[in-house]
Amino acid sequence: MLTPSLRLFVSSSLASSAALARDIKLSHSVFALPFGLLGMALAAASAGRWPTPGELLLVLACMVTARTFAMTVNRVADAGFDAQNPRTAGRAIPAGRLSAAFAGGAIVVSAVLFVAAAAGFWFLRGNLWPVALALPVLGWLALYSFTKRFTAWCHVVLGVALAVSPVAAALAVEPAYAATPGPWLLAGFVAGWVAGFDVLYALADREVDARLGLRSVPARFGAGGAVAVSRALHALAFLSLAGLNLAEPRLGPLFAGATTLALALLLCEQWLVRGGRLERLGTAFLTVNGVLGLLLGVAGVAEALRGVGATAG
Repeated sequence: MLTPSLRLFVSSSLASSAALARDIKLSHSVFALPFGLLGMALAAASAGRWPTPGELLLVLACMVTARTFAMTVNRVADAGFDAQNPRTAGRAIPAGRLSAAFAGGAIVVSAVLFVAAAAGFWFLRGNLWPVALALPVLGWLALYSFTKRFTAWCHVVLGVALAVSPVAAALAVEPAYAATPGPWLLAGFVAGWVAGFDVLYALADREVDARLGLRSVPARFGAGGAVAVSRALHALAFLSLAGLNLAEPRLGPLFAGATTLALALLLCEQWLVRGGRLERLGTAFLTVNGVLGLLLGVAGVAEALRGVGATAG
């Protein structure tokens, strides 16, 4: 039987964990997870095999813990600013549903679990690269939350943070594949795509950012300038994706078709927010980008693994 004080502790911890999970929006994993899995599949396919169940579980563990770490750092670092922004004042820490101390503990736990999962590749395959680079990766993921204090190009830092996923997954599964253009072109797409839609998302906070002294592309260049920068970043993203189609022999017609649809979705996203129409921002940010990420990830993984099966047959 649990004592009343222990029951209270367990209940409070569960409530805080639920508040944190809702606040860091686990559903937004669709922005990086498909590309981490694609990097893993292509790397394994380059060696003529499928990823092992152990590799799959470790890649998933690394991505979930890394995202939890990054998002929780962001919520703690920005709690004071969030409290002054009507859009974010309802987040768990400024609203009082979550203590900064509990969030700090979650940061430590997720970092330890990330390093442990990265070390799993050492024990599983004798690959030291993931654990050797674990702390630098965590440092980069944490950096984004502070860049908006000194540079308007914080969106690019965020894009690069998510773009680490396909390169890291490839390096963990087959290090030799990370030396080829494939994972880097995929990372280039992710960086430009994420940075481009984050610039658009920041339009909602343009006035608040300027008032609080925070940097962003919309705060520096205005709505029109932000849309132009977003379009340029998405153009670079598409060029990287087109280059991946040309450079990666394991990707064929299915992925080419997904690339064409991805271009249509990028154009749709830009059309939805034309003229700084913020009322459509939710649709552009969540629906369009979620579909785009899943579309490319599923098509790419299917082709990479189908190619292995065809070779084996």
